[in-house]
Amino acid sequence: MTRQRILTVAAALFAERGYRATSMQEIADRVGITKAALYYHFAAKEEVLHELTGPVLDELEQALNEAEAAGDAETVRWRAIEAFLDVHLRHRDTLLMLVRDMTLLVQAPVADRFRAAIALANTLVSGPRPGLAQRVRSAQVVAGLADPVVIFRDVPPAKLRRLILDGTRTLLAIDGPAADGPRPSDADAAPEPRTRRAGGRPAALTAADAEKVRRLRKTGRLGVDELAQRYGVSRATIYRVLKTS
Repeated sequence: MTRQRILTVAAALFAERGYRATSMQEIADRVGITKAALYYHFAAKEEVLHELTGPVLDELEQALNEAEAAGDAETVRWRAIEAFLDVHLRHRDTLLMLVRDMTLLVQAPVADRFRAAIALANTLVSGPRPGLAQRVRSAQVVAGLADPVVIFRDVPPAKLRRLILDGTRTLLAIDGPAADGPRPSDADAAPEPRTRRAGGRPAALTAADAEKVRRLRKTGRLGVDELAQRYGVSRATIYRVLKTS
């Protein structure tokens, strides 16, 4: 119990003041124990750091390995994206600590594992045989999954998760699982089934339907995939409509 309390307090102090600026005496004072009692549980501050970062790295590596085995490239991509984001959301204080003390990501023993995990995430998001443009875009996506978790650390995790994934879909111009939201109102009832052009190509949206698509997406009620299914068009068509709003 005391050991876990020490870790909780240390994580908060490291996030607040930085790892190097926090002393073992300050940790002991905040926990409400003597410095000798603190050293009974942890022989050095480095041990506290390893104990805090270990679970993050273990979870991240396991989640990415599971995503890699998911099957097709699209499923792998989105499982990797969501896994990377969810681990960071669960360990916000540790992430903030690492960002405040960037030297930890260069000098600490955990640095190699973090770099390897980020490299694997980039590879899974890029997909098979990516070109340079796709690799750059994927690196932007992976960086963009972690940075908002720190910048907007006061935003509730569920809300921030939805917003980050929405931004990821826009950046990649691909769709993933739609965010949860209220069902559309009767005023936005589903249109009549649309006919397809010769060769199975979806019909284009009418001006009226395009306006409905923009309105529904703006309210967050439906994701791009749901809108495409609802109006019988491709996801690319939905993205084009949204970009012209």
